[in-house]
Order: sequence, then structure tokens, then C-alpha cells
Amino acid sequence: MNFEFPKGVDIMQWIPPIAFILAGLFAGIIGEKVIFKKLKIFITKKQIPGSEIIFQSLHRMTFIWFVIGGFFWAILSSPLNANITTVLQKTVTIVLLYSVTLVLARLTAGFVNFFLSRTERISASLISNLAKIAVLVLGTLIILQTVGIEITPIVTTLGIGGLAVGLALQDTLANLFSGFYLIISKQVRTGDYVKLDAGHEGYVTDITWRNTTIREISNNFIIVPNSKLASAIFINYHLPAKEITLTMNVGVGYDSDLEQVERVTVEVAKEVMQEIAPELISNEPYIRFHTFGDSSIDFTLYMRVSEFFDQRMGKHIFVKKLHKRYQQERIQIPFPIRDVYVQNNGKEDSAIELN
Repeated sequence: MNFEFPKGVDIMQWIPPIAFILAGLFAGIIGEKVIFKKLKIFITKKQIPGSEIIFQSLHRMTFIWFVIGGFFWAILSSPLNANITTVLQKTVTIVLLYSVTLVLARLTAGFVNFFLSRTERISASLISNLAKIAVLVLGTLIILQTVGIEITPIVTTLGIGGLAVGLALQDTLANLFSGFYLIISKQVRTGDYVKLDAGHEGYVTDITWRNTTIREISNNFIIVPNSKLASAIFINYHLPAKEITLTMNVGVGYDSDLEQVERVTVEVAKEVMQEIAPELISNEPYIRFHTFGDSSIDFTLYMRVSEFFDQRMGKHIFVKKLHKRYQQERIQIPFPIRDVYVQNNGKEDSAIELN
């Protein structure tokens, strides 16, 4: 059985288009697997800022662009009629422009995240996603304009439709603008430790277009709508500064030498600071006596720590070290004492001392 091409079809005319397509595929594979990979390794070794963002944005694009180039030259060299050639050229152009738009959107979102996270510790998901959407919308309009589609009616329709969508999505828009308010006002930043009036507390991990994510110490996530957070009463333990003052209430016996108590307690606090917050050692800890208690003279220790969560470890270490040092210095931490009087059959009273 012999295979014959249709009459009027010259096989030789299709050799150049097929060759261009194969060349594009081969060049794409070589560019993606060899050149792009080696260039990535070289730039990664140089530790150029933002290089990872660039390579993630260009992932697979080298192959796609070489293939598009091969198809473009194949169309130009093909024996197809002018109408079909024009349609194919517009299709290839649309694919090329969309791929470029996608790369620009990735780059925009990546560098927004990169710069905001380094400079202001702002949660950039909301801003980066909006920047990415803006680039995609602008790129789509440019593509439509390039292929000869009038975009003015589309923009007008989108504007009118936007009003209807805005009325239907009031809660969503409230969360969106509340997220912008939280970011712009810098009341909440990524990494801040916050405590809500409802009692929930943890580290802020992200602010999206709809909600804020807070990670508890137990590693669970609290999802708070942006509008709720913007109107809530909360404490940000990282504002105006991340460092905070740890306070500890301690009591010593009435027969204690208070000068010795102050000296020993401050020395122990300095040891704790050297262990958990050495960068703050210039802020010397101090104590203030304030109460003649029932069984002790009470005072409060003030000591700086690096952040809110360090209070837990600071108190843990301080209690152990202070207890051991007080034993060495023979400083007593008295047990609470209370006198209780009990009437015995209405005849006599007896005093019982409880330790």
C-alpha cells in the first residue's frame, strides 16, 4: 500500500516549517536544561539579591519562548494562505505576550514581597497579590489591543459591573480595605506578637485580602477577618519596640539585709540577661521594694528581654537561679503564715499557726 500526498501539496515546502519547529523544541530543551540551569548555579553562588525571584519567574519560560520562536518562523515559511497565516501569527503573538505578562506579574509580586519584608516587616500577601493582578489585567488589555480588539467598551463595562459587584461583595471589600488600613497604618506587621481582646494571642504570619493569620504558641492558626481586627482592641507587644520589660514579684523575710537582697537579685538578673538577651545588657535590671507583707517584704524586679515570648524562658531561668543563690546567701523566702482562731464549744479560743 503506497501513501500519496494530496495533489497540489509539495512536501518540500513543509520541510522548512517542520525544521523550524524541531529547532525551536531542541533549542528550548537545551536552553532550559543546560544554559538556564548553569546560569542559575552561577548567579546563586554570587548571592545576588533577588536572583531566586528572577529564576522562579522565568521557570519553564526559556523553553516556551524558544518553542514560540520556532512556531513563528515556521508560520512565516509555511505555504499556508494569507488568512490562515494571519490567524496563526496572532495566536502565537497572544501566547508570547501572555507569557511575558505572566513573568512580569511573578517578578512584581516577588519583588514586592522581597522589599517589603526586608524593610518594614509588612505582610506583603495583600499588596503583592494586588500588584500581580494589576499587571495581569494591564497585560490582558495590551494583548487585546494588540490583536485589534477595542478595549474602551470593555473598560467601561468593567467599571459599571464593578459597582454591582461592589454592592454584592460589601463584606469582602470591607475586609480588603481594612487590610490596607492595617498595613498602611503599620499597626500590625509580620512577626508581631499580638493579643486580642477576645483573649487570643500569637504571632502575625500574614495579612491577605480577606483575613489576618495569627499563629499561636501551640502552633495553631487563628483566622481573623481584617474588618474585625481593624475594629478590635488588641495589644501589639512589638510596638513601639520589640523589647519589653519582664517583671517578677518576690518576697524576702523581715530579718533579711535588704542591701544584700538588692545586690544579689540584680546580679542574678544580669546573669539571666546575659543568657537570653545579651544585646540588652546595657539596660541594667533593678528592683523596687514596695510592700510590708504579712510574712515578707515584697519587691518587684524589672529586667529587659528581647521580645514578649522571651518572658517565659526568662522567668523560668530567673526563678531557678534566684532560688539557688538565695540558698547560698542564706536569704529566706518565707512561707505564708496565718493565725486562725477556733472557738471550742463556746468556752475557750485556741490559736493555731499555719505555715
